[in-house]
Amino acid sequence: MSDLGEKKVTYDRVMLKISGEALMGDQGYGLHPPTVQRIAEEVKSVRDLGVEICMVIGGGNIFRGLQGSAQGMERTTADYMGMLATVMNALAMQAALESLGVFTRVISAIPMDQVCEPYIRRRAVRHLEKKRVCIFAAGTGNPYFTTDTAATLRANEMACQAIFKGTKVDGVYDKDPKKHADAKRYDTVSYDEVLQKHLGVMDASAIALARDNDLPIIVFSLDEPGGFRGILAGKGTYTRVQG
Repeated sequence: MSDLGEKKVTYDRVMLKISGEALMGDQGYGLHPPTVQRIAEEVKSVRDLGVEICMVIGGGNIFRGLQGSAQGMERTTADYMGMLATVMNALAMQAALESLGVFTRVISAIPMDQVCEPYIRRRAVRHLEKKRVCIFAAGTGNPYFTTDTAATLRANEMACQAIFKGTKVDGVYDKDPKKHADAKRYDTVSYDEVLQKHLGVMDASAIALARDNDLPIIVFSLDEPGGFRGILAGKGTYTRVQG
């Protein structure tokens, strides 16, 4: 357990889930290297506290399976293309982290031995114990499952104590705060409320999986410099999704 002054961090191991769009910066597509580097520095600052970190990054900045499916592509093929996009993002994040001296492993649910490791749970746990950052790529390895569900699945398998969901806003609101000035932010909200009110934290299967395993989800703004570390230090603005 890391002690950060008066307020202690009760998390020894966490999952950081970010969307592929978070890596775009102000661009409309692809990777923005300075943004990738900034997020890597955030991750390093938390790793330096002694917290073990898993990551799952979406692929929406390169290809989104649902979007491809909506344009007439067969859903399974579109989803596999989306999974491959997440591997590209994971490799970019690995390069950024290792440029900062952080040992990192990309672990793919779809075996591609030339570029990353296959997913073997016990090996992944060992990497975490050695303070390596583990980036889980290619979703669950199955179509019809989002990277939100993959993040929740891996967080449970790795015995993470919370999922940190980095977004564009500083928590969960009852409606879109960018469109509605009177949007209300929740400090805490239950899994069931998220499902019933369609609050859009994660998809329903991810929320249900977190609820069934009593895994809290911390929703915070990835655009806030030092936000990830700040929450672990007991500061900052965020919403906690719990039972």
